[in-house]
Amino acid sequence: MGRRLLLALALLAFIFGGLFLWRESRVQAADHPPAPPTVLTVSAVAVRAAPERVTLDAVGSLDAVRQVTLAPEVAGRIVALHFEAGATVRKGQLIVQLFDEPERAKLASIQAKAAYAKRQLDRSQALAQTGAEPRNIFDQHRFDFDASAADIRETQAVITQKAVRAPFDGVLGLRRVNLGQYLSAGDAIATLTDLDTLYANFTVPQKNLSQLRLGQNVSITTDAYPDRALIGRVSAIEPQIGADTRNVAVQATLANPDHLLRPGMYIQARLELPPRERALTVPDTAVQTSQRGESVLVVGKPGRDGLGVVRLQPVRTGRRAEGRIAIADGLRPGDVVVASGQVRLAAGDRVKVALDDGAGSGAAQ
Repeated sequence: MGRRLLLALALLAFIFGGLFLWRESRVQAADHPPAPPTVLTVSAVAVRAAPERVTLDAVGSLDAVRQVTLAPEVAGRIVALHFEAGATVRKGQLIVQLFDEPERAKLASIQAKAAYAKRQLDRSQALAQTGAEPRNIFDQHRFDFDASAADIRETQAVITQKAVRAPFDGVLGLRRVNLGQYLSAGDAIATLTDLDTLYANFTVPQKNLSQLRLGQNVSITTDAYPDRALIGRVSAIEPQIGADTRNVAVQATLANPDHLLRPGMYIQARLELPPRERALTVPDTAVQTSQRGESVLVVGKPGRDGLGVVRLQPVRTGRRAEGRIAIADGLRPGDVVVASGQVRLAAGDRVKVALDDGAGSGAAQ
């Protein structure tokens, strides 16, 4: 009997203790209401339709617009070198002087003979006009003078040929000759290259032939300067298709004011083709890829509280270029998509949108 009474009292104490604790928790909950849920602010963009910029990537090399190997037109011994390897020279600047003393001595002799022939011609002309001298003597003096003048021009031409000059502004290459060396006609002295303007030569598939136009922009980059692109324009399109490759050879001309690029360099060329019809594009960071395919997070129209509801929207994507991707299906103009931070979100979340108005249009390759 006493044992049952103790059990009953213990049970009553447990029940009343539980009721007391439940009442106290309700009072504390009323005094300290739960904090409102955290609202995330997400970066988003409004989808817009814009002309789809189309580019075509190719590889090729650079060539000089003007490049020659300097060489004498006549044989001779080098008596003066007027250049250093790698020097910048101007058009007409003297590079190498060959020995020309015999030609200069010959020129002085011929000039003296020409002066005498001129005096004889003037005297004969005056006498012929009065009839004091036969006409044939006057003709002979005129022939002698004309022959002397021709000899002068010939000798001056040889002297000019023995002075090797730069045919245009440019940069000289390595020196291949030495002072006192005897050169034959055509022996190489050094190369001269105009680095101000270069050709970019590359090939594209024949299927793109109809999209090629003279004057199209071409962005040129090299592994030597990967972060710097120079813009050139298509200046020539090969009229024949390569029989082996079925590719079209394209040549672009580009300015090289800082002389960073050099002939022979391997290049990457990005050719800007005519734009396609207006297309929807979004930042490529907005597109998520999973086993179910590609999708974006679309934020619905904000309610009275300024918050929009997130939903998962499957999409079909197209070309990519310059950090943007074309959307072929799944979105409409005006849709607001989350551009970054998708890992923090799930379908059904209510978020505040920080809209980037300037990111809605772009290009796709």
